[in-house]
Amino acid sequence: MSYCVNCGVKLDDVLVKCPLCQTIVLNPALIDLKSIHMTANENETFPQQSGQVEEVKRRDLGLLISIILGGIATSALLLNLFVFREGWWSLLIIGVCVILFFLALPAFILTKTPLYIRLLFNALTAGLYLFFISLITPDAKWFTGLALPILGLVTVIVFIFVWLVRSFKAGLLAAALYFFTAAALFCIGLELLIDRYYGNDLRLLWSAIVLTVCAVIDAGLITVLSRRRLRVAVQKRLHF
Repeated sequence: MSYCVNCGVKLDDVLVKCPLCQTIVLNPALIDLKSIHMTANENETFPQQSGQVEEVKRRDLGLLISIILGGIATSALLLNLFVFREGWWSLLIIGVCVILFFLALPAFILTKTPLYIRLLFNALTAGLYLFFISLITPDAKWFTGLALPILGLVTVIVFIFVWLVRSFKAGLLAAALYFFTAAALFCIGLELLIDRYYGNDLRLLWSAIVLTVCAVIDAGLITVLSRRRLRVAVQKRLHF
């Protein structure tokens, strides 16, 4: 006499399944294993293949995000027009919604959009948000005189950095070299643009410190990259 391993009910010697919970009897002393296997294949207590939930399509998810962002922007605009009328504060919320929409557009709707087009989208949305901010500030000269040039500088540097990494299939060390070089160029350009906007003499002050630090780091990275043994040793010790 044996008992079910699942519910504990007493089993007859001829049973291959528990009459209460339908669990297969797995005692080889009571029943032939081959017959158990055949019976289990005919009527599995637990299916071998688990069910899968249908995946949500990216376009449907993108549509949902668009509706949510559009509803938030519209609600903010209506509240600004009819309830809280002091200033155009809704432009800030609308700008954030526009930025999020354009960030989600390539990821969920235009999934095959090239990377450089996505970067351009990001730059345009950032410029649009800055434009919205300029509409609610007393003096908007900073937008064309400082914000747009800085945004253009960042866009160009990011494009060059991405092109170098993708074109030369850069590893972590080479990518770090490109990054510190780009950081130095950005700081130099930023200080020159600020001096130009305020009418100061074009000279390097704080950006020269950043340039010096980045130059030292770049020199070390170039040394590591140019010597194979040193490069392999660094990669092994840093586990990349």
